[in-house]
Amino acid sequence: MEAPIIRSYYTSPLGEIALYSYKGRLCLCDWCQGQRSEQNLRRVTRHLHAPIEDGMTDVLNVAICQLDEYFKRRRKSFSVPFMLIGTDFQRMVWSSLANIPYGHTVSYGEQARRLGMPKSVRPVANANGSNPISIILPCHRVVGSDNSLTGYGGGIEVKQQLLDLEKGVRRFVW
Repeated sequence: MEAPIIRSYYTSPLGEIALYSYKGRLCLCDWCQGQRSEQNLRRVTRHLHAPIEDGMTDVLNVAICQLDEYFKRRRKSFSVPFMLIGTDFQRMVWSSLANIPYGHTVSYGEQARRLGMPKSVRPVANANGSNPISIILPCHRVVGSDNSLTGYGGGIEVKQQLLDLEKGVRRFVW
């Protein structure tokens, strides 16, 4: 029998996050209220062909601890092992998110230029919208060319609060 995908939940100060692990790696970290959470879950389960079971794993514990540290402003980058399930293009875009420093933002156009695809702004934005490893791969740091907050799986208000947290404007106590 195939190994199961293990699901747990993390209650952040901004809402519930579903965490999924598979064979020792995080395969999904997504806002429960997110616009694309069902689509992301379907993509992962379709690819892995594994049943979902509620539970806890070492990697989920690590993810929860690191998310706690992040929301307490004690962590600026993550080291939890993860896997990216998507097209080659999506994985390239998602991987590039790790290069955006804590507390900084880049535009979708700048992200596309950094990837060597300056005319692919819209596909880059769409890939960001399907990011399966939210916060850990910080798509919330990508903004419109005029610095406007556009699209985020957890919602624009959550995106603003994450950016405020990283700029030291907001501190969560819970």
